[in-house]
Formats: sequence, structure tokens, C-alpha cells
Amino acid sequence: MLFNTQSHWGGMGTTMVVALLTLLALVFAVVSYVEWSSNAAVAEFMSAIESSASDPNHSSDSPVRIQPHNERTGCPKGKRSLPTQLMPLP
Repeated sequence: MLFNTQSHWGGMGTTMVVALLTLLALVFAVVSYVEWSSNAAVAEFMSAIESSASDPNHSSDSPVRIQPHNERTGCPKGKRSLPTQLMPLP
């Protein structure tokens, strides 16, 4: 009976070591994939920036027109004047 008990614990120990090694391999694979994909994304982003900067048709002007505060907006709340004093929340 004593031999069976020792064999049982030995089997559990082996199972735990295999499970831990499998978990570590999985974590390593996930971390490696995330690092690889982020490096690929950075490289793609940098090449897009470089191609955009070298484009002769590229304009430094923003395509969005900034609207002055005194003009009307399409939003009814945008017609209100800006608050002159901040009030604390209750």
C-alpha cells in the first residue's frame, strides 16, 4: 500500500511539471507573437509615414478647417456662449 501512495504522488508531480512546462511554452509563444506583430505594425507605420512625407502632393495643411468660436455650428448647444467660470460638481 505504501508503494502505491508514493507512485501516485510521483505521477502527480510529473503531471504538474509537464503542465507547468506546457504553460511556460504557451506564454513564451504568446509573448513572442505579440512582440513580432508589434514590430511588424511599427515597421508598417514607419513606412507609411516615410512614403507620405516623400509624396510631392502631400500638403502640410490640415484638411480639417478649424471653426472660430464666433461662428454658428450645426449643433444647437454650439450656439451657447462658453462658460466663463467653472463650477464644482455637487
